[in-house]
Amino acid sequence: MTTFVFDFADGNKDQKDLLGGKGANLAEMTNLGLPVPPGFTITTEACRAYLESGGQPDTLEAEVSEHLADLEKKMGRTLGDASDPLLVSVRSGAKFSMPGMMETVLNIGLNDESVAGLAQHSDDERFALDSYRRLLQMFGSTVLDVDAEHFSDALDAAKKAKDTTEDLDLDVEDLRTLVEDFKALIREHAGREFPQDPREQMELATKAVFDSWNTDRAVLYRRQERIPEDLGTAVNIQAMVFGNRGMTSGSGVCFTRDPASGDQGVYGDYLQNAQGEDVVAGTRNTVSLADMAEIDKESHDELIEIMETLEKHYKDMCDIEFTVEDGKLWMLQTRVGKRTPEAAFRIAVHMADEGLIDMDEALRRVNGEQLANLMFPRFDVNAERTLLAKGMNASPGAAVGRAVFDWATAVEWAENGEDVILVRKETTPEDLHGMMVARGVLTSRGGKTSHAAVVARGMGRTCVCGAEALDVDTREGEFTVRDGKTIREGDVISIDGSTGEVFDGAVPVADSFVVRYFEGQEVDEPLVEAVARLMDHADAARRLRVRTNADTAEDAARARRFGAQGIGLCRTEHMFLGERRGLVENLIVAESDDEQSAALDELLPLQRHDFLEIFEAMDGLPVTIRLIDPPLHEFLPDLTDLSVAMAVADVHGHRKKRQRKLLKAVQRLHESNPMLGLRGVRLGIVIPGLFTMQTRAILEAAAERIRGGGSAEPEIMIPLVASVRELDLVRARIKQVAIDVQEETGTTVPHKIGTMIELPRAAMTAGEIAGSAEFFSFGTNDLTQMTWGFSRDDVEASFFSTYLEQGVFPVSPFESLDIDGVGSLVRRAVEDGKAANPELHLGVCGEHGGDPASIHFFDEVGLDYVSCSPFRVPVARLEAGRARLT
Repeated sequence: MTTFVFDFADGNKDQKDLLGGKGANLAEMTNLGLPVPPGFTITTEACRAYLESGGQPDTLEAEVSEHLADLEKKMGRTLGDASDPLLVSVRSGAKFSMPGMMETVLNIGLNDESVAGLAQHSDDERFALDSYRRLLQMFGSTVLDVDAEHFSDALDAAKKAKDTTEDLDLDVEDLRTLVEDFKALIREHAGREFPQDPREQMELATKAVFDSWNTDRAVLYRRQERIPEDLGTAVNIQAMVFGNRGMTSGSGVCFTRDPASGDQGVYGDYLQNAQGEDVVAGTRNTVSLADMAEIDKESHDELIEIMETLEKHYKDMCDIEFTVEDGKLWMLQTRVGKRTPEAAFRIAVHMADEGLIDMDEALRRVNGEQLANLMFPRFDVNAERTLLAKGMNASPGAAVGRAVFDWATAVEWAENGEDVILVRKETTPEDLHGMMVARGVLTSRGGKTSHAAVVARGMGRTCVCGAEALDVDTREGEFTVRDGKTIREGDVISIDGSTGEVFDGAVPVADSFVVRYFEGQEVDEPLVEAVARLMDHADAARRLRVRTNADTAEDAARARRFGAQGIGLCRTEHMFLGERRGLVENLIVAESDDEQSAALDELLPLQRHDFLEIFEAMDGLPVTIRLIDPPLHEFLPDLTDLSVAMAVADVHGHRKKRQRKLLKAVQRLHESNPMLGLRGVRLGIVIPGLFTMQTRAILEAAAERIRGGGSAEPEIMIPLVASVRELDLVRARIKQVAIDVQEETGTTVPHKIGTMIELPRAAMTAGEIAGSAEFFSFGTNDLTQMTWGFSRDDVEASFFSTYLEQGVFPVSPFESLDIDGVGSLVRRAVEDGKAANPELHLGVCGEHGGDPASIHFFDEVGLDYVSCSPFRVPVARLEAGRARLT
């Protein structure tokens, strides 16, 4: 029989799949002998069973009763007892920390009778009533789905009537009235009374945790973070300890290192006479751990000792929640803390230097997406700026956008192409949609451990918290700075997550320190040192080489500075745009061999110069050049526009010979589905002079570079091959051109001839094609389109969002390689190609070459290199190193 409930003492940190992250770590702390209030965990298996059947497993209620009885025995109190009640908290706890699921419900077990018992036993009626109003507020909003605004409005009204802004100023009578008001709100908006039965409270809260797995917010977050849909969440039920029992009590959140910058030393927030929700929500501004030492030195010193113990035990930065009850310290949660990209790199290197981990493990703890975030621009320190306020530097980065004051507006404006900054007093899980689309998040309350800060760091969003100088009015859609300036919805602001500064208007940005380092500049920054060391380790560890996709000498040179080891894709069709488009038109409308030759003769020197510049930029490194690939219609006027122009010309009796020839050519070449028409190798067979001209330009440029004392290593790639016969026809012509160029220049140009594998048939017949190819380059963009049978340009905006929501695929197959489908074709082509030609060189040049998850797959199947845009080259280098360690 399946066991669905485990005592904290029966688990450990390696059981996250079963107990969830929170439950596994509570179990670990319990077994370490740390002061953890006792409790038990309902497993993720119970959640999955509930979600599948719509009801709780048959044995769950009995198991919960058994463990609750054990908990009552340990605590010497009974759940909800009228004279001295045991109260419990109910918390969700999935394997991965997931904003958007049900928040904690504290003080379960309180009702109209037990609140009196709590007051009598604690000798503090205010504390008892404050705990009861908290239960009603949390239970009503998270379990009974009453809009949280109703409760906060009633609380604000009570404080306003008292002429205060602090919860602590509310007395017994104020809280007694508030309790009745909250019960009335539940009655009105939930259509039922607040349940007085403590066991019913616990069961409804447990069910709400299970249901929260499939809330829109949770599903959205899982999709973004690529968390599997079928994990389910655990439920943790734990004896309450109270941080709101007066000024000798309190609650806090801390980190064993700074999660924003990675600086060594403890960081955290503490709030006297408060429960944990007050700290995380940011409703009251907190004090530092240093201030806590002045308030309660004994608890502070014990906390510091425990933090050190946990960091050494987990060998990582830990995020810790704690409560002090009447001077007694209790540990409520720990986990490996989320951190900004900057902190991730610096902490990894620091811990390696301290001997906690080795450099291999340090490399495992960072990733390519974090590195990409570090390459985003920052504010230009020399630019003129108008400072509005300063808050906590919660999550680094430079963010500029229009101020919006609710998540729905953020989503609407972002979908219309606007950059937005979400501004709130404090954020809640309801704001998750808006936080995901916003460039940054700004709050007037809270610190580095607030909801806004933690979620923003996890999503890589810039965040400034606790900007107290801002009076945020979300209803009016504005905030006022203490000097009187008002920023209204739609006004542009800039926030600096590295300094906590908030600026009026748009502040200019500059290259990041990391980009300057990759450009070869001297940068004296701790972050750059950490990045450099981890990049060196990745380069030493990786097997995959990293090339770049570059069509110009400028892009090639920058990619080389970024560490590219050659060009994996030079798209020659990009060289025919702009002023040269007319020359291509001449080629297409040519009516005789002489006219065609004349057009090609005009293009040849231009192409030769293009390639010469690229060979100079990549001297000594291989350059893969794809012969022209897109349909010819892309170089001609639109059929409808041209037809209308010619009809108008005919009406006015104008004779336009060239336009008439163009119309004739456009009509002749018009295709219903051009991407499946006359392009790639087919074009080279039908108009052989075009490929011949390009080949001559490539080889003549290479010969010139070699004669000038340099080096050139061209690799000529034939696109869209589906049959080995197609490849052989074009390959023979390329070979003849090579012979001609060698005779004419007296220079031997070493070169390779290969093909792009971008059609399923090519992948399936790779063994045959490999006999005539020296290299394969997988064009995974087109291979994905051909395998799935849809056009990227047409479908991404039309039904991809529906496919993602319905789980057809977890992430766009154009963003990260479809391993099961497209990946299977790649794997087969590699195996068959290598079997037929052991010397076959293998690479990938689609956008997946810069995607971290895809790079690991390409390393696994045995490609020799990946190729990506210049900006992604460092990302690919890092991930190629990580691929060898996982």
